[in-house]
Amino acid sequence: MSENYVIIAAGGNGVRMGAEVPKQFILLNGKPILMHTIETFYNFDKKIKIVLALPTDAIAEWKKLCRQHSFKIKTTIVEGGKERFHSVKNALSIIPDGSLAAIHDGVRPFVSKQTIERCFSAAEMLGNAIPVLPLEESMRLIDGEHNSIIDRTKLRVVQTPQVFRSEIIKRAYQRDFEEKFTDDASVLEKSGYSINLIQGNRENIKITTPFDLKTAAILLEMGINK
Repeated sequence: MSENYVIIAAGGNGVRMGAEVPKQFILLNGKPILMHTIETFYNFDKKIKIVLALPTDAIAEWKKLCRQHSFKIKTTIVEGGKERFHSVKNALSIIPDGSLAAIHDGVRPFVSKQTIERCFSAAEMLGNAIPVLPLEESMRLIDGEHNSIIDRTKLRVVQTPQVFRSEIIKRAYQRDFEEKFTDDASVLEKSGYSINLIQGNRENIKITTPFDLKTAAILLEMGINK
């Protein structure tokens, strides 16, 4: 059995949220969103190693918040970089070979235990696994002044955590950043690997807008992340 790590990428700002603080520090039921996310992985496996990638100028504020909220879950903090890519790369540098590395968005506190388990189990066997969901709405492709319908059955919405054998994803991240690297799977794919798609969960939303925050409050009240 491989040792499990999770890198929680907690960069970004509060612009789309209309907030003055980074979105991961916005309060959800009286506690920063990021704390809820960390608790989700701790509750999944209390032995999991948690690596937190934070912007350099946010580290002191995070430590202050931990004191204010008496937050005691152990994490290893690494400094983030210019892009999410660089933050993840920094965090991967401390992950040992022979382990499994999950990479997760800091503002996705509602990933289910079942989704996490499916991703770790599949990555253990196949080398990588990412959670996805089918589209429920119709889609159209815009091409200049023209647009056309897309077969939505061939599309999937991508979530996190994306889980990899550590030595594979560490090698993939040795390349230079490219704008098309929108997630970790796209970095691995550039190295010639096929990506394994695993069922995600609908509640695993990324909290980036005021509407998302209201939805998250409802999900929390329903006990979704328990």
